[in-house]
Amino acid sequence: MTKGPADDADKVFKALGDPTRRLLLDLLCERNGQSLGELCEGLDMVRQSVTQHLGILEDANLISTVRRGREKLHFINPVPLHEVYERWVRKFELRRLTLLHDLKMELEGD
Repeated sequence: MTKGPADDADKVFKALGDPTRRLLLDLLCERNGQSLGELCEGLDMVRQSVTQHLGILEDANLISTVRRGREKLHFINPVPLHEVYERWVRKFELRRLTLLHDLKMELEGD
């Protein structure tokens, strides 16, 4: 069985469905390239739990890692988020903006 775009999207949505994982992404957005220890400082969780959450984010391709000596640094990968935006958000946003534009034109009499 081959992995397709729907499988990738399912992993992204699953990863984003958890508040701890969203918090980890927020922490990386504030300062990209953090180690596990640095990420754990901002959380009230044991390292093993944070590691599991990071694994799910990595499996969804939302983060990537780079080894620097004994440390493993974590970086946001914005591509899957952009793909979600393009597939699921943009089309709804376009309709809303078009309706707002049409309403403005009607109210202003143009």
